Amino acid sequence: MDPKPDRSTVLLAPPRGGGAALSFPPSGSRPGRFPPVDEHIVVPETTRDEMIRGRKVVAQPALEPHADLQTSLDFLILPHVRPGYRPSTELLTRVSEGSNFATDLSIRREGQDPATGRRFLEEISFEIVNEQRVRDVLEKAEELAERGVRRVFAIFVKRREVCEWSTEKRAFVPLLLDGMLEDPCFVRPIAVRALLDVQNAEHEVVRALERKGNAELEKLKEGAREAGREEGREEGREEGREEGREVGREEGRREALRTLLRARFGEIPANTEARIAGAPRASLDAWILRLLSATMLDEVFAEP
Repeated sequence: MDPKPDRSTVLLAPPRGGGAALSFPPSGSRPGRFPPVDEHIVVPETTRDEMIRGRKVVAQPALEPHADLQTSLDFLILPHVRPGYRPSTELLTRVSEGSNFATDLSIRREGQDPATGRRFLEEISFEIVNEQRVRDVLEKAEELAERGVRRVFAIFVKRREVCEWSTEKRAFVPLLLDGMLEDPCFVRPIAVRALLDVQNAEHEVVRALERKGNAELEKLKEGAREAGREEGREEGREEGREEGREVGREEGRREALRTLLRARFGEIPANTEARIAGAPRASLDAWILRLLSATMLDEVFAEP
């Protein structure tokens, strides 16, 4: 989403159980504990409001560059996530006392955190930055890192840049486009360039599905292998048929030679029959030609 600042006064309803309305510490201050990740101070799936350090922002519907890239990112990351982890889009997280916002894509462990009895905190988050205010993006990254999110990424659409948040530098650091993004959450490293380009994303998805041993992909591969084997068998059968035809042609020459010899010279001697039976095609052709002019049997089989 493309958050926009709302400069109106922040008014939140009091808790359901009654009492005073919620209040927040001044920007920059930090409470001693974190609230549960799924205890929200904005209304999930009803309002577009988010909270960043007590300041309300409105997550507007996205423009094409943001929306298109988010679709490609979801498509890329989902098949790369290792079993035991869960990718989510626009997952609302209570990051601190005064912050309750969603990132474009996040990855967390499946199940419940035994320490809290609630869902696990995200380990990785991705934010697509197109029209957002720089302040919002930076404060989100700081809040996520302080809460315990291991890695925070931002994809800057207009700059065509993929960056990772550095707590030490308090800034986003660009990643090499020719590099690879490795993490224990992934079944294989992801080409950084694929986070910006859908064609590269498609290639990476195929490799991820192959690494996971995807059943449908294995069926396709086995089908291709079987097609190759059948093609080989057909080639073998054709070679066999051609060899059989050649043998048949040679046997036809032998029988023709025998018929002509009997017609000219009578019964064929046993030694001559043996020579005919083992002769190659070239010899058979030569003997048939000699037979046309020979006056006796020996002239047909005489050595040149």
